[in-house]
Amino acid sequence: MKTAIVIGGGPAGLMAADELSRVGAEVIVIEGKPSLGRKFLMAGKSGLNLTMDEVLSDFTSRYEDAEPWLRPMLDAFGPQQVMSFANNLEQEVFTGSSGRVFPKAMKASPFLRAWIKKLIQQGVTIRTKWLWSGWDEDVLVFETPEGLQALKTDAVVFALGGSSWSRLGSDGAWAKAFTDQGIDLALFAPSNAGIVAEWSAHMQPHFGTALKAVAFRSGPCTSRGEAIISKHGLEGSGIYSVSNGVREGHALYVDLKPDWALHRVEAALSKSRGKSSFSNHLRRALKLQKHELALLNECAYPLPQAPNECARIIKNLKLHNASLRPMDEAISTSGGVTQAALDEHLMLLNKTGTFCAGEMLDWEAPTGGYLLTACFATGRTAGRGAARYLGLTPAP
Repeated sequence: MKTAIVIGGGPAGLMAADELSRVGAEVIVIEGKPSLGRKFLMAGKSGLNLTMDEVLSDFTSRYEDAEPWLRPMLDAFGPQQVMSFANNLEQEVFTGSSGRVFPKAMKASPFLRAWIKKLIQQGVTIRTKWLWSGWDEDVLVFETPEGLQALKTDAVVFALGGSSWSRLGSDGAWAKAFTDQGIDLALFAPSNAGIVAEWSAHMQPHFGTALKAVAFRSGPCTSRGEAIISKHGLEGSGIYSVSNGVREGHALYVDLKPDWALHRVEAALSKSRGKSSFSNHLRRALKLQKHELALLNECAYPLPQAPNECARIIKNLKLHNASLRPMDEAISTSGGVTQAALDEHLMLLNKTGTFCAGEMLDWEAPTGGYLLTACFATGRTAGRGAARYLGLTPAP
């Protein structure tokens, strides 16, 4: 029987193991942490957003520069296939008003348990607390509770994650062993990260408050999602979508009235304010919330009272000295194994029989199910590629 080792117990690794075990390979999944899918479980704490139910061309466009590379994999295993896969695990899904797809349980743990049960039924062996430490020629070396262990296999799939949330297992430590082998890697950088802002005491009463119905912009990146004002800066899906612009050195701007044209804001501010203070006039004329007024004064004090000047600031409020939270706190990272280092089945060109999948590859995507779907799709591609390499026919 042909043997295959999958290193990494997240969604990409489990998908590769699923494909290999379905066609009769003897599969061992090896995970450095005490249990599988820790980052996957964390992603499900606020509702497991598996994918996005939208037209495939719109979906794949969200991968930007990596779209041509990922498109064939997403064509084969995109949103519709992710939904079918979940349903086949008896994890019925539903689509929310925003198009986001969730399991009805709204948690990752039932999904993960059902998946692991399926893999065990297919003969997969699981070993935890085994930390991969590199190669000894063509032998895989692991640090285990019983000491160093060396394993030889017919094929291996690496799905070791990127370089964020190291406490959950994705620490990027594998990169040195790869570069030592001459494998081409792009440097890691934070993606979908929170924003650091050095607030004055003036903002403290508003920590934990959500900015809603606003728009964010940084360079070419734009977003209409929410963001939470925190003691560190801004967090949330709206700000994650533009964090890559900040990473590339662009300034961060907020449009507090994105549904109002500039002339409408100016016209509202031009109305007589009577005896009201300018702050009350802003609040009433534009229906601004207290935390939005606080943000205006934090970033543009003293506000000009001329309607045209003030309107331009409200539509284009610059957050001074915005920067990213540390990479280990980012939801995901860019960088990793480059497309140039791999063939179309995600096998390393300079290490035959060795495949890579998931966030350890050099692509990035916004939150909203795009990250998980690409992990599933690349894990499937690598698993099917490894099956072909072993002389097995991938399952239909």
